[in-house]
Amino acid sequence: MWRCTVCGYIHTGGEAPEKCPKCGASRDKFTKIEEKTRELIERSRFTNLLLAELYSLLDQAQEIAAQGKEDNLDPNCVAIFDRLGKEGGILQQMIKAEIAAHIAKNKWG
Repeated sequence: MWRCTVCGYIHTGGEAPEKCPKCGASRDKFTKIEEKTRELIERSRFTNLLLAELYSLLDQAQEIAAQGKEDNLDPNCVAIFDRLGKEGGILQQMIKAEIAAHIAKNKWG
C-alpha cells in the first residue's frame, strides 16, 4: 500500500501509481505504508463494511418499528417498537462517530 502525501489517497499495489487518481500528484509524492499501518487499514475497512451493513439493518428495523407503532396492537408491543426506534437511532449515531474516528486516525483508506 502507498499513501499520497498530497491528498492522503491510499493505493493498493506493489508500487505507487504513476500519478494519484485523486489529486494528480506524481509517483514521487507517494510513501510506502508500513506493515502495521497497512494491517490497521485492512482491518478498519472490514469493520467499516460491517458497521455500514449494521447501519442499513437498523434503517430497516426502524421502518418495522414505525409500522408496529402505527399498528398499535397493544401498549407492550408499542413500547418495544418505540424502544427500537429510539435505540436504533442512537446506535446509528454511534456507528457514524466510530467510522469518523477511523478516518481521523488514518485507519481507513
